[in-house]
Amino acid sequence: MQEPTVYRRRERLNKMTDGLGWGDAYSTTIERIKAQDARKSRLGMAALMWLSHAERPLRADELCHALAVELGSKYFYADNAPSISTLVGCCQGLITVDKETSAVRFIHPTVKEYLSTRPDIFNKPHAAMSEICLTYLNSEQVKALSAGPSAVIHDNPFLEYCSVYWGIHAKRDLSDHARSLTLELLREYDGHISSKLLLKQVKYLDRRGCDGNFSSDLGSYVSFPFSGLDCASFFGIVKVVDILMRMECYTEERGARVSTPLVWATRNGHEEVVEKLYWRPGSCVRQGYYCDPTPLSYAIWCGQERVAERLLGSRMFNADMPDGRGKTPLSYAAQDGLERVVKILLEEQIINPDKPDFSGQTPLSFASRGGHVRVVKMLLGQYKVNPDKPDNNHQTPLSYAASSGHEEVVKILLGRDVDPDKPDNNYQTPLSYAASSGHEGVVKVLLGRKDVNPDKPDNDGRTPLMCATLGGHEGVVKILLGREKVNPNKPDNNGQTPLMVATLLGFQEVITLLQSHEDETPAEPEA
Repeated sequence: MQEPTVYRRRERLNKMTDGLGWGDAYSTTIERIKAQDARKSRLGMAALMWLSHAERPLRADELCHALAVELGSKYFYADNAPSISTLVGCCQGLITVDKETSAVRFIHPTVKEYLSTRPDIFNKPHAAMSEICLTYLNSEQVKALSAGPSAVIHDNPFLEYCSVYWGIHAKRDLSDHARSLTLELLREYDGHISSKLLLKQVKYLDRRGCDGNFSSDLGSYVSFPFSGLDCASFFGIVKVVDILMRMECYTEERGARVSTPLVWATRNGHEEVVEKLYWRPGSCVRQGYYCDPTPLSYAIWCGQERVAERLLGSRMFNADMPDGRGKTPLSYAAQDGLERVVKILLEEQIINPDKPDFSGQTPLSFASRGGHVRVVKMLLGQYKVNPDKPDNNHQTPLSYAASSGHEEVVKILLGRDVDPDKPDNNYQTPLSYAASSGHEGVVKVLLGRKDVNPDKPDNDGRTPLMCATLGGHEGVVKILLGREKVNPNKPDNNGQTPLMVATLLGFQEVITLLQSHEDETPAEPEA
């Protein structure tokens, strides 16, 4: 690379783009690129296409290998890859290479802005890019690769980008050629190295731990079925999904799985594919894997509100159907504070707004724990909802709100017919939970109630003051010490006082506060 030449070009571009005429400057440069000999013109325009339409920044070696792919060839010849210095020259100074990251970028952000506003410069870029990616993935060299040593990936720098992003380009513009190449790839996709690389990017299939145990080392990847239909559904390529659904080998679900095509489509928000898969022969509304939600619950849970609304609007199944843990779509929507979905669900006649899951938690419990004020109000507006309903651990919505520090929700619940001092199975009260977490505002609100005992111990003999001390919450300790009925020297079941615990843990500010109340006459606690 000739640095002085690049520098001069950069200076010339900077001067040309200082005013409002940068569009004309880039247009002139594009014409110069096209006026080069056929090879340089092709390389220059192809490089600009990739850099302006790629899903992420490309490294120099990735870009060079992308430009070495020959459409229609069953072999990839790395020797055909141009050097990065050649590409920089072919692009007439519009691109440069970051020395630290090796990423290729435009010389100025306005270059990409210009290219994005001129659809006439490139002919169907996403179709072309998908064809290149798929040609590469279908090459004999890539097919021969195993999912073994990670060094294989380093020797094939374009492999990771193709594996992860080919489907995004294909979904945006699927040419007939790309469709044929896609079907060729997906016929034996489960064993293809690109499937492993794609799934490696999926960090979590399920927030509760039902994942594929992916590792940064491809060799230690734990495999599970991921078919061509799974892949097409993952990317939401409707035309390919249609074709694969008509193929006999894709008409039945395959045993207990971490995920299914329907879940993949739902997870990524592909509404049309979700509906097609739901009605296909052999599709199961209830997933085979024990912790999988229903399609509607999964849509809500993944934050795909539009998919959820479309599923609800189609009235394809019971909107109150629980998943393998007894959790309904309403509970999922309440948990994530999806107000529109909650509203639609509450309008359904068959919905039980107070249905608990297998742990006893209701939609109100989930909304209270998440601090979703508007959802809490919507649920409390349902006559069937019990605002004080405990779960299997006897925790109430108030306890969840107090534990999470949601002061406004606590105030709303206290305005209903609830017991503000109701203990759970461990005899922890809402005040104990709030004190343990250091939520000063909630502690003040609860202490404003006369029916809350500020010194009630739990089954371990720990009072709210002890709970606050264990967490080193100086502000809560100070608030509790200001209450006459709180005994600052009350020991727990192990005989330890708050001062002893604070000293052991080294909370100096708490120690000072407790020492200032050490000689006070203990108040008689309420029964």
